[in-house]
Amino acid sequence: MAPADQTPIPRSGFYAWYAVIILMLAQTVSFIDRMIMGLLVGPIRQSFDISDTQYSLLAGFAFAIFYSIMGIPLARIADRSSRKHLIAIAITFWSIMTTMCGLAKGFTSLFLARIGVGVGEAVLSPAAYSIITDYFEKKTLARALSVYTLGVTIGSGLAYVIGGWVVTIAMSAGSVVLPLVGEREGWQLTFFLVGLPGLLVTFLVLMIKEPARRGLIQGEVSTSGVSLGDAIKFVISRKRALFTHILGVSLFVMVVFSLNIWGPEYLMRTFEFSRGDAGRTFGVLMMVAGTTGLLTGGALGDRWFARGIPDAYSRVILLSMAGMWPFVVAIGFVSTPALGLICLSVAVFFSAFQGGIAGGLIQLMAPNQLRGQTVALYFLVANLVGMGLGPTVVASATDFVFHSDAALNKSLALCGGVVIPLAGLIILWGLPAIRKAVEEAKTWE
Repeated sequence: MAPADQTPIPRSGFYAWYAVIILMLAQTVSFIDRMIMGLLVGPIRQSFDISDTQYSLLAGFAFAIFYSIMGIPLARIADRSSRKHLIAIAITFWSIMTTMCGLAKGFTSLFLARIGVGVGEAVLSPAAYSIITDYFEKKTLARALSVYTLGVTIGSGLAYVIGGWVVTIAMSAGSVVLPLVGEREGWQLTFFLVGLPGLLVTFLVLMIKEPARRGLIQGEVSTSGVSLGDAIKFVISRKRALFTHILGVSLFVMVVFSLNIWGPEYLMRTFEFSRGDAGRTFGVLMMVAGTTGLLTGGALGDRWFARGIPDAYSRVILLSMAGMWPFVVAIGFVSTPALGLICLSVAVFFSAFQGGIAGGLIQLMAPNQLRGQTVALYFLVANLVGMGLGPTVVASATDFVFHSDAALNKSLALCGGVVIPLAGLIILWGLPAIRKAVEEAKTWE
C-alpha cells in the first residue's frame, strides 16, 4: 500500500530541485561522518597501536560490511513505505553512532561504532535515489542525481577541511575534557564535532514532500507490494546488464574510495605535509575537482541520453575510467608536491563522473517497486568491494608488498593500474544487455 503522504508534484520543477538540495545535505553529513577517518590515520594508529591494514578495517570494512548487508532489507521497506521518514530515522541513528566513535577506548569498540554508522547510512541512497527518480523526468535525471551526489565531494572535502582544522587544534592541545564525557584525546573530539550537526538535517528531511510513485510496472510485479520472489525474478531477467554494471563499477570504486581515504596520508608520507595542511589541501581538492567532475558527468549523461543513446550513462563511466587511469598510475612516480597535487586533482575529477549516474543507471533499468532494492544491490556490492576491499588492498600492498609506509604512493598506483582496466572490460562486455534493459524500461513510463 502506498503511503498516505505521497503527493503529486510537477516533475523537474523548482520544488523538485529544492528536495534534491535537502537530500544532498543529508548525503553531505553522511560523507563527513564516513570520510573523517581518512584524516585520523596517524592519531588512531598511535592510540591503538595498530597497522595500516588494521586501520583500513576500521575505515572501510567495518563500515561497509553492515552497510551492505542491511541495505537490501532496509530498501525493501523504502519501496513499500514513506521514504523520507525512513531517511530521517537513519540520519538520527548514524549521527549518534558517529558521536559514539569519539567514546571508543580501543580497536573493538571503534570497530563496533563504525558498524553502527554503516547500518544507519545504508538507508539513505536507496531511498533518496527512488525519491529523486520520482521527482524528475529522465532527460534531467542524471543532473539531479549528480547534484544529490555533490554531498559526496562536499562532505568528503568538509570532512578533511574541518578535520584538518580540528586535528591541528586538538592534537596541539593534547587531551580534551568534554562535559558529561570526561577526558578524551584530541582526535576523539573530531567525531563529536562532525556527528552531532547531522541531527539538524533530520528536521529538514521531514519537511520535504513524499512524491507520488511513478514508473510502476504491471504484470511482472504487483503494484501494491513486491515479494522477494518478484525481486529475484527481475534481477535474473536482467542478470547480464546488472551483473556487468554493478561489478564493473564496484571494482572502479575500489580505486576511487582508496584514493579518497588515503589521499591526505599520501600527501603526508610522500611530500611531508603536516596533518592539518594535508587535510585542508585534500579537502579543497575534493570539493573543487570532485564537484566539477560530478556536474560534468551528469551533464554528459543527460546530453548523450537525450540524443537517444540508451547506454549513455555507461559510456560516461567508461570515459571516467579512461581519464582517471594515467593520473592514478602517475601518483606512484611523481616526485614534487605540485605534480602530486595535479595528478590527485585530475584523478579525483575523472573519478567523480560516475558518482551520480552509476546508481542512476539502475533507476533507468528498474520499475518503481524495485528501484530501492535494486540500487541497494548495487550499493551492497559496491561497498563490499569498493569500501570494504579497496582501502585494505592498498594497505596490504603497503604492508606486505612494499614493506614500507613510505610506499603508499606505489600501492595506490598499483591498485589503480590493475583494477581500472579490468573494470572497464567488464562494463564493455555488458553494453548490449544494458542498452536492451534501458529500452525495455521505457515501456513502464
